[in-house]
Amino acid sequence: MTRSLHQFIRDYMASRRICKNRLVTKDGHCNIEYGNVRYSSRFAYMLDLWTTFVEIRWRFIILFFVASFTLSWFIFGLIWYWIAHDNGDLWWQNPPSDHKPCIYNVFGLTTAFLYSLETQMTIGYGLRVLSPFCPGAVALIIIQTIIGLLISCFWCGLIMAKIALPKKRAKTITFSKMAVICPKNGALCLQIRVANLRKTLMIGSQIYGKLLRTTITPEGETIILDQVNVDFMVDAGKDNLFFICPLTLYHVIDKTSPFFKLAVDTLLQQEFELVVFLDATDESTSSSCQVRSSYIPQEIKWGHRFLPIISRNKEGKYRVDFSNFARIEPVPTAHCAHCFYNGQSHHYPKHGIDNQGFEAIEINEVTATEM
Repeated sequence: MTRSLHQFIRDYMASRRICKNRLVTKDGHCNIEYGNVRYSSRFAYMLDLWTTFVEIRWRFIILFFVASFTLSWFIFGLIWYWIAHDNGDLWWQNPPSDHKPCIYNVFGLTTAFLYSLETQMTIGYGLRVLSPFCPGAVALIIIQTIIGLLISCFWCGLIMAKIALPKKRAKTITFSKMAVICPKNGALCLQIRVANLRKTLMIGSQIYGKLLRTTITPEGETIILDQVNVDFMVDAGKDNLFFICPLTLYHVIDKTSPFFKLAVDTLLQQEFELVVFLDATDESTSSSCQVRSSYIPQEIKWGHRFLPIISRNKEGKYRVDFSNFARIEPVPTAHCAHCFYNGQSHHYPKHGIDNQGFEAIEINEVTATEM
């Protein structure tokens, strides 16, 4: 029990360390931090106020939503209170019986706030009514109505834009947690899987990859996050994928591939990150979205392939079995790309433990003699 608990803690800490070291998480978020940003650059967020509000979290949206309406009601309530005070409408000013108020039934700050709320939200209880004896009050009610309409339109559009963000559609597109390297169509290929969990099509789907690694130039310059293009394709090509069912995408590991020098025993020693992008347009909303995921050497299985996922039932309908979406099985594969194209020995995945002390000896046949 104690050993299993320690193993669980070690595995959890290792996964946390891997998550912190990768640039793009499995769900597509970028793990990057900006430092020493000048105040003038931060002020640019306020200049692009609409994008700033669309990108902030819902808790802040609700906070600013409540604050904007409450503050506007209170500010205009103070103005209505000042108009009533200037006209002598307040109860402690003891207005005469023949007094003509600007606003009926506004006797203090509380009633002025209530009148501001009812005016801006067009509630109209009928207790507090504007009189025609104060031209300034008539102008103020026009201004407050217009400002209240603008605030309502702003928040209505913002909430609709935030709900309809394309990245919400990207939540229903998923990549396999593992990538595999195995033979396919006479070539050594790196394969991944991607699935659209909705039945609506993604139009104009294009997928591509970027290999991120640290390189050193011949001049001695160290380039962090050097990007190398990695092309993915299906059997029909790499452009305008027919994304109606889960697809197995592959990258051919040839002499032009950045993975050509990898081998099964050196894969885990490498430090790189393969970021995969899927750009598409949703058929229902016509909104473009991008889905991202990444793979590190520990998430690439050499000598494995994905299990079949599409079948056909007795009625002739195609069926997708998502239980096999991320399942893999071992398959004979060359030790490296160079060995594969030169027809050398294959690598067979191991399922046991090597006995380092085992030694093979030769046994000579002994001819039995008759007694």
